[in-house]
Amino acid sequence: MTLKTTSKLERLLSEGHFIVSGEVGPPKHSSPEGVIKHATTLKDYVDAMNLTDNQTAIVRMSSIAAAVHVLQAGGEPIIQMTVRDRNRIALQSDLLGAYSLGIRNVLCLSGDHQSFGNHPNSKNVHDIDSIQLIQAVKNMRDEKKFLCGEEIKAHEPRFFIGAAANPFADPFEFRVLRLEKKINAGADFIQTQAIFDMERFERWMEMVRERGLHKRAAIIAGVMPLKSARAAKYMQQSVAGMIVPDSIVERMEKASDPKAEGVAICVEQIKHLRTIEGVAGVHIMAVMWEEIIPTIVQEAGLYPRPA
Repeated sequence: MTLKTTSKLERLLSEGHFIVSGEVGPPKHSSPEGVIKHATTLKDYVDAMNLTDNQTAIVRMSSIAAAVHVLQAGGEPIIQMTVRDRNRIALQSDLLGAYSLGIRNVLCLSGDHQSFGNHPNSKNVHDIDSIQLIQAVKNMRDEKKFLCGEEIKAHEPRFFIGAAANPFADPFEFRVLRLEKKINAGADFIQTQAIFDMERFERWMEMVRERGLHKRAAIIAGVMPLKSARAAKYMQQSVAGMIVPDSIVERMEKASDPKAEGVAICVEQIKHLRTIEGVAGVHIMAVMWEEIIPTIVQEAGLYPRPA
């Protein structure tokens, strides 16, 4: 199989490895210390690390800058890039800059609405949508052209292109159609919303397999370790597009050590996801709990990672 890029993530997927990625949230300040610490801790336990792009519309260190610190610490970064904050000129400019710095993976997103963040009166951009961004990155790589049609005469950015999918939002049947649009636009890998409702996710994967989408893009399933019953209830009741079954909330409520129970649930989920045809890996979203990822990877039987 001919690889499209020099991405380590693409190479490992092409070799048939079950991928593990993690997520690192850049800080709300200018010190790289925390990012470097997390990258150093995680680099031997995950194959790649997502750097979020002003997550929940809160001002944070640039995902591109954070990714450079991950690279310098020996990790494989995936920059998130949202269309909320940039027009097509800035998006393409940042892609060129990121590639020049050694970044080879990008996850194309819409971005959380600005009303959720610390600048609720700011104007969103949405000059193009996330599917158009995927197409733009693919055209820059494969057609050597900018969105305007102008040729990139040399040194085109050759990114491994990612997109997000939410198997739990309504209408349910539309979720796979939207996924297919993203893959048609050029997505090479997909990271899903955090999965708690395995039955619904398995139904989604059935539809994915019926369309053969798992053979056209790597499906990396999202998991999230819970810290408390309160967190489980909050996600169940207040987070749009998230389904947390009552059974998981009850387990967390009854647990004498909620954090340990959250890790146990996450490990069980990963082991189950490995049995589902078409799932190429897991993406561990330990929000503000990055240090637990090595424990989860080890207990799930996914350590050591491939070279």
